[in-house]
Amino acid sequence: MNFLEQVSQRAKADIKTIVLPESTDIRTIKAASIVQEQGIANIILVGNEAEIKKLAGDLDISKAKIVDPMNSDKYEEYVNTFYEMRKAKGITPEQAKEIMQDNVFWAVMMVKKGDADGMVSGAIHSTADTIRPALQIIKTAPGSKLVSAFFVMVVPNCEYGENGIFVYGDSGLNQNPNAEELAEIAISSAKSFKTLVQAEPKVAMLSFSTYGSGKDPIVDKVIEATKIAKAKAPELLIDGELQGDAALVASIGKSKAKGSPVAGEANVLIFPDLNCGNIAYKLTERLAKAEAYGPILQGIAKPVNDLSRGCCAEDIVGVVAITAVQAQNV
Repeated sequence: MNFLEQVSQRAKADIKTIVLPESTDIRTIKAASIVQEQGIANIILVGNEAEIKKLAGDLDISKAKIVDPMNSDKYEEYVNTFYEMRKAKGITPEQAKEIMQDNVFWAVMMVKKGDADGMVSGAIHSTADTIRPALQIIKTAPGSKLVSAFFVMVVPNCEYGENGIFVYGDSGLNQNPNAEELAEIAISSAKSFKTLVQAEPKVAMLSFSTYGSGKDPIVDKVIEATKIAKAKAPELLIDGELQGDAALVASIGKSKAKGSPVAGEANVLIFPDLNCGNIAYKLTERLAKAEAYGPILQGIAKPVNDLSRGCCAEDIVGVVAITAVQAQNV
């Protein structure tokens, strides 16, 4: 059973409700049909019912609930809630009414209100358009100051990581985190790995240097982030700075980072900036023919996840399953 099958089985064991706001896209409709057919989650589609059913054609979405904000008996409640939350920021009642007609904002409010357990968007919306409503309405999780993004990478026939499974963070959101932010990304990524993979996270703070072999402000940032992460989460196995080979290969890890609890065994890879993280996940996906699930968001109080705009229906199904498992652990 592969990673996604395992996640789907866990999702089926405790069914959650996931809302999909991008109902004008056929990929979303196909994903909704597959998710319901396989019993991974309950699905809510946001939009006009007649238009959704016309787009669906022969696809069976009969088990999905369709909610049209303009015809919902919760419209005024959602508008009032949003207005009360944002009036200090200058939002007027009229603006709140207009904003709550936006499918993504509506879907996020459903999660806030407990009418859905999680949301998946991004097939036709930018990352910013997915995250902004979540930060305005749901906000960050207790104890978290930063929303970050990671990919679950599943590398076939791989002896490294957790049977070829890794978390890469941050590979989708924060462009140049400082040491404090990088430490938070590491801690959040470790927790996400434990939630989704159900194995002990071993976190490598990556750099072009191992244990002082290179000198540069970029290296200094990783060293400082490692110290902060260890102090904040002493129960986690976190070490750095480590080069990629020292993090993954046991013999090299023993040689370059003797005594490290992580070197040669890392399964959570933390990159010093988005350049590194994004390049690494795309190279791994293409060169190693790896499966890449994400970007998955972490640090939000309730599960809201982004999609690549190049995704297919099966990708959406995978992220729905991951979102459902995250919801089980909120």
